[in-house]
Amino acid sequence: MTYNVKWAIGWLTDFSDRVIQNKQLLSDLDQAIGDGDHGINMARGLTELQKTLAEKEPTSVKDAFKTAGMTILSKVGGASGPLYGSAFLAMSKATESETLTEAEFIEALEAGLAGIEHRGKSHAGEKTMIDVWEPVIHALRQDELTGDVIEAALQKTKDLKATKGRAAYLGDRSIGHLDPGAYSSALLFQALLAQEELK
Repeated sequence: MTYNVKWAIGWLTDFSDRVIQNKQLLSDLDQAIGDGDHGINMARGLTELQKTLAEKEPTSVKDAFKTAGMTILSKVGGASGPLYGSAFLAMSKATESETLTEAEFIEALEAGLAGIEHRGKSHAGEKTMIDVWEPVIHALRQDELTGDVIEAALQKTKDLKATKGRAAYLGDRSIGHLDPGAYSSALLFQALLAQEELK
């Protein structure tokens, strides 16, 4: 299976649609343990990304990821802009060919995860988006990614105690809440699965 620019634009557009549709829910989740603006910030940036993709269509997967990274970095406020921006820019840097094989795409996602870890100075188990990215990449490597895998990774963040970002100030009170960044990452990978089904 190859991943080409048309696929990349489809994935990013679907992800944007899902975040925009879930804007209120993402902000509500963030209200409980953060600043309360995750949904608003992400929706604003991804609306801008959709415009950019429509006005100046990327010519390669690398270009699509770079466009996503730059737009999110410049248009999404809060912590999520730098984290998602770093992820997509790292994915762009890891992408060399016009189209990607499945193995190359997984390598690009691994680079994206490393970008998030580096930027956020965090790792799995700290109630962040990493807690969805890491198990999803692991499942992709085993060719076992399903909606249930994504949902399970997301739900697991509920039981974690936050040690990073605004949520860390709550300490034990952060337990019992879903992480908003993990939720938006679940939307990213649900969009990925939807693109797989379209192939």
